[in-house]
Amino acid sequence: MDIANNCRVCNNKIEPFMTFGNMPIANGFLKEEAFKDEYFFEMKPSFCNKCFAFQLIEQPDAELMFNESYPFFSSLSKHMQTHFDNFANSVINRFLKSKDSPMAIELGSNDGIMLRHFKDAEIKHLGIEPSQNVAQIAKEKGINTISEFFNEELAVKVLEEYGHADVMFAANVMCHIPNINSVFAGISNLLSKDGVLIFEDPYLGDMLNKVSYDQIYDEHVYIFSALSVISICERHDLELIDVEPQVTHGGSMRYFIGKKGSHEISNNVSKIIMNEEKKGFKEISTYERFRDNCEKSKKELLELLTKIKDENKRVVGYGATSKSTTVLNYSEIGPDLIDFISDTTPLKQNKFSPGAHIPVKSYENFSQNPPDYALLFAWNHKKEIFEKETEFEKNGGKWITFVPRVEIL
Repeated sequence: MDIANNCRVCNNKIEPFMTFGNMPIANGFLKEEAFKDEYFFEMKPSFCNKCFAFQLIEQPDAELMFNESYPFFSSLSKHMQTHFDNFANSVINRFLKSKDSPMAIELGSNDGIMLRHFKDAEIKHLGIEPSQNVAQIAKEKGINTISEFFNEELAVKVLEEYGHADVMFAANVMCHIPNINSVFAGISNLLSKDGVLIFEDPYLGDMLNKVSYDQIYDEHVYIFSALSVISICERHDLELIDVEPQVTHGGSMRYFIGKKGSHEISNNVSKIIMNEEKKGFKEISTYERFRDNCEKSKKELLELLTKIKDENKRVVGYGATSKSTTVLNYSEIGPDLIDFISDTTPLKQNKFSPGAHIPVKSYENFSQNPPDYALLFAWNHKKEIFEKETEFEKNGGKWITFVPRVEIL
């Protein structure tokens, strides 16, 4: 268990501004016989008023969250496949095409969904993926992958074997890493003089604006803003050179980072800093307001589901996401209100949701016996899901969403 009484970035004293209560491992889908041994921790977010990092006070050990049974595979979503195809191609075209024998490294490379493009383009590459089961899938595709946690020590070994990286990139990974200074120190050491780190993660601004508190779970030890990324960079002779908003995961930001003084800084950087300061990202009152909005959302969702249950209507969850773990446990929603959660991931099926212990069943259970209401846990894939589920709506099925507000669609 990593417990930070001091900020992980700058060592400033931090205090939680709220608690989500006891939370299990967000991706810890389990069999009934494992209920008695289930792991819980108190999930308390904090805001550092010195480096502006939004972070969890406590985070479970990495081995509990990322292991040989990790049930998330990026390639399962068609929209995410398209997103990562575009991401990979933009990296190659913008940063590598003009270089002789370039080297690319991806942190948290998952099943190789992005690195396959580098392999196909015959670009020297390395994937670093701590979860052995998904790393193995990448290896079977011929993608050069090692299954370890990246830090300053590993960076030394990679540098000795592969040399400097012209580009390093990560998608939905940096927010998972508590020892962020060790990671950035390793990156600073590994990058070539004009090399670039590109990473994207859920964006603090979108989370605050949409009250998408389900972005907060054990894996997400940070929710980054440009201000907090700049603070981290300053400690490692790096600087933020560009930003690009992304629609993925309900609102993400892509950050471009280079060695200090080695790249021209885009006007986008000064614009986002001004916007974050204007919206109060440096003020504790902003996060206290977010806390109040979370409590309101929780209360409204529980009241709506209770009302539907009292009307003898069926509700089924759609998508056994990591984020659903936060919603269910924080709102104290269990199998008395939701019959089951439908999911297409085989590793999650015929198990129970973490903490709330709602059965997780295959998609066929949803399609063959549609409920009156589907609670959309995978709301960030709404477009893709609604395109798929026209029959559900045509036959009178209704959707319940809770981001940006609790409502029936």
